Amino acid sequence: MENQIFELQYALDTFYFLVMGALVMWMAAGFSMLEAGLVRTKNTAEILTKNIGLFAIACTMYMVYGYSLMYGGDGGGVLLEGIKGVGDKYSKASDFYFQVVFVATAMSIVSGAVAERMKLFSFFVFAVIFTGIIYPMEGLWTWGGASVFGLYSLNMWQPGGFFDFAGSGIVHMAGGAAALAGVLILGPRAGKYDEKGNSMPMLGANLPLATLGTFILWLGWFGFNGGSVLAMASKDSADLVAMVFLNTNAAAAGGVIGALLLAKVWFGKADLTMALNGALAGLVAITAGPDTPTALVATLIGAVGGMIVVVSIVVLDRELRIDDPVGAISVHGVVGLWGLLAVPLTNSDASIVGQLVGAGTIFVWVFVTSLILWIALRESMGIRVSLEEEEDGVDITECGLEAYPEFVTK
Repeated sequence: MENQIFELQYALDTFYFLVMGALVMWMAAGFSMLEAGLVRTKNTAEILTKNIGLFAIACTMYMVYGYSLMYGGDGGGVLLEGIKGVGDKYSKASDFYFQVVFVATAMSIVSGAVAERMKLFSFFVFAVIFTGIIYPMEGLWTWGGASVFGLYSLNMWQPGGFFDFAGSGIVHMAGGAAALAGVLILGPRAGKYDEKGNSMPMLGANLPLATLGTFILWLGWFGFNGGSVLAMASKDSADLVAMVFLNTNAAAAGGVIGALLLAKVWFGKADLTMALNGALAGLVAITAGPDTPTALVATLIGAVGGMIVVVSIVVLDRELRIDDPVGAISVHGVVGLWGLLAVPLTNSDASIVGQLVGAGTIFVWVFVTSLILWIALRESMGIRVSLEEEEDGVDITECGLEAYPEFVTK
């Protein structure tokens, strides 16, 4: 009887893991639509090619080496040797599938930030190293539980260790750090800043598409956070999954409200792009700790994230002249840090010091290694298209086709 109960729980938890992983995979469509809507028409096909290409690279590199690196002996070995078989609570293969879509999410963050002026295959080379080595290494120190190059452990700073439930720092801030390094080396788009350094508007081509992408991401995020409970086949785990879903939705709603209110006060208008980024900021903010807040506190955490992203986008663009076409660095990097720091507000086992040490470790590793890799790519194969190619649009120069051939004017 006990064995039958175990097998039933095992099957349910494995099935739940796979369904949640499929939801997170659906986020790839959300990122594709969001980025395609926020770039100009002449760069749409290339950004879509970039998104489907990076997803395939992430799946392959994480299989070849990344999963084994991140989880050591439990990772199944290179090429997932030994991944078949019975896990303690669910299938080992289902764990890999759920983890690999997180890797692709982190890489998708980089895609939008370097849009409209980067060589496609230079980006793909970066994706190979990021998904195969850079991301798995910081994952090894956090979710993998290993010490940082044998120097210190993130678990030593507080009773329960570094807290990042579903990846505000491990996934989102890491992607933001890699994106920041790339944007600094790549430079702004041609014409983005005038001779006096003033930011010139470069409006996205399809806001309905960007809005659709945001709603797809909102939906997929239930898999992102809900699946990170890692179980479903018991009363306690089912209750926790329900609470995580509730808080995830509440934070996204709070992010929209916070961003819209600040945009109205600051700009005098209800800026749609800020509302979209506000929703994503709320989702990023709650991802580090969706299991402990009340629904109201989750809403407030999301609202603060929505306000932070508005300020960050404006400051990066107008003051620091960091050209991020989709606001990815602000949404995932800056708000990812806020998400980590918000955990101690509702989790008594967490501390600000422990969260800062974890955040610092992730950022320094990802930013420095990414910066070195971007520079190496720039010096070896080049990372930026020519000015003429950029003006013509990377759809033609990198992909040889146009997403909207009827509407492109020469």
